[in-house]
Amino acid sequence: MTEQHLDQDLDQHLDQVQHQDQDQPLAWTPPRFLPPAEPLRRADGSRHHPGVSYATPPGYRPLKLDLWVPEGDGPHPVVVFVHGGAWALGDRGDLLPAQDTSAVIDLLLAADLAVASIDYRLSREAVFPAQLHDTKSAVRYLRRHAEQLGLDSGRMAVWGESAGAHLAALLALTVNRAELEGDIGVTGPDSPVVAAVGWYGIYDLAALPKLVLPLDITLPADMAQDLIEQLLGGVADPELAVPASPVTHVTADAPPFLLIHGTADRLVPFEQSLLLEKALLTHGAVVQLIPVKDADHGLFGAPELPTLLRQTVAFLVTHLQEGSR
Repeated sequence: MTEQHLDQDLDQHLDQVQHQDQDQPLAWTPPRFLPPAEPLRRADGSRHHPGVSYATPPGYRPLKLDLWVPEGDGPHPVVVFVHGGAWALGDRGDLLPAQDTSAVIDLLLAADLAVASIDYRLSREAVFPAQLHDTKSAVRYLRRHAEQLGLDSGRMAVWGESAGAHLAALLALTVNRAELEGDIGVTGPDSPVVAAVGWYGIYDLAALPKLVLPLDITLPADMAQDLIEQLLGGVADPELAVPASPVTHVTADAPPFLLIHGTADRLVPFEQSLLLEKALLTHGAVVQLIPVKDADHGLFGAPELPTLLRQTVAFLVTHLQEGSR
């Protein structure tokens, strides 16, 4: 990166400090986010920006993303990936539990797509809609620094799995909703995307049976509370689930959606994707639902997995190309 790409906010802050009256106490405002550092160069020529602090909300850990950018100056379309984990587990390092993360990243890079995998505040750290605020903040950060990072700010998509698909769908469906943008990190610009992908996602919290993790995942005793109640602040109030459900926010302006879901999912019923598909079709939006016959949550062991990954990348490439028109 050249010096002209240095973050303007950091320059302005340093200038203020240098010109401050020495007789006055030093006034320091903590940064809302940090500028991207120099990337690591990979053998294939792509660039890796690890651990970028896209938001530093006071009282919380810094929220970070990992970004991979294809070889070449770009600007490259961007896929923002939101991890799952029932809103209570996981981090940006695990894109799809049933697939090696590096293989997914390489597949996206080979299609000339940049990918940013993001962290967000988990349900014991903050009550919803903090998780949505974080996801939107990450998109705004990437859009603000697009030129420096070689990204196309007008061609951004979102892809999530499980609880991450819930947040990805909400992100895609709540554009121009100032009350849902939040005020952390980069503020000001909105966070629209041109396409959305949800793998075995949660789209209607009120219609979902009590969410219980599989037997092979053990939580501490003090986390035994219903995971949806935990997300919504520990209150068993069905009315809180309505505004937190993507199906509530579907309009005719929804971007194209690709939904993939196992028909034998024991954690998040296949019906959840059917409900979002119905809502999108009712409003005249573009949606494709791919049922994975007899597959359980996470699609572990599904022989169709390589094909599903290729279909997902093809969907993203198609709509991100259309977004440039």
